[in-house]
Amino acid sequence: MRNYWTIVTRELKSYFSSPVAYVVIGLFLLISGVFYYLIVTNFVQVCMRADMQAQMYRMAPPKLNINMMAIRPLFHNMSLFALFFLPLVTMRLYADEKRSGTIELLLTSPVSNLQHLAGKFTAAAVLYLLMLIFSFVYMILLYIFGSPETGPILTGYLGLYLLGLSYLSFGLFFSTLTDNQLIAAIATMVFILFFWAIGWLSGSVSPALGQALEQFSLIEHFDDFSKGIFDTQHVIFYLSFVVMGLFLSFISIESARWRGR
Repeated sequence: MRNYWTIVTRELKSYFSSPVAYVVIGLFLLISGVFYYLIVTNFVQVCMRADMQAQMYRMAPPKLNINMMAIRPLFHNMSLFALFFLPLVTMRLYADEKRSGTIELLLTSPVSNLQHLAGKFTAAAVLYLLMLIFSFVYMILLYIFGSPETGPILTGYLGLYLLGLSYLSFGLFFSTLTDNQLIAAIATMVFILFFWAIGWLSGSVSPALGQALEQFSLIEHFDDFSKGIFDTQHVIFYLSFVVMGLFLSFISIESARWRGR
């Protein structure tokens, strides 16, 4: 365990000793904040129009759900932003080791492949967790000026985190395949985007095939989380996706060790 925590600490220090962590977190929060403002502003305008119409027709104003009309769209946008920012977190994990020539030292050190793989993945997962924690300030503002439901917010964040772990696991895998960080990032984005959008094809194929495609879609499994629905089926899907990414990463590292590079 000592070796594992040493790797975690080293990777976290490398993130925050360079601009990577600050740029990724800052841009993620900035873009999420812009969409938060636009979505909430639109929700306020809808509420004002609904109140005016109710007064005009002397009716009780309708009850509008801020979770469904504002928070849920924000979560879906954040899931898309993570698709583009998280590959920037994982692209350097092994690609930079290969580029700098330290991969040989890492593979021949007393630290096992499983330990440094788990350590690097944990460090990336911690960085992503910090991104989500900082973004919670948007929800705090909603609590100050409104009364959103807590349950859907918590399940939404859980879904975002599991979805992000799926991105990170395959980002780690593609980083083991190349010494070019840019290639690792682009390959991760393309791969994840494929599984993110595969459910869109369900409407243009047979019902049976369409249902099967939806089962492999990353965003389809996230939809229930954004609604406040906790389903273990979705949790198992994301954890399986994470395990597969880590398993492929481990196989890739083992292969590199046996090849001597």
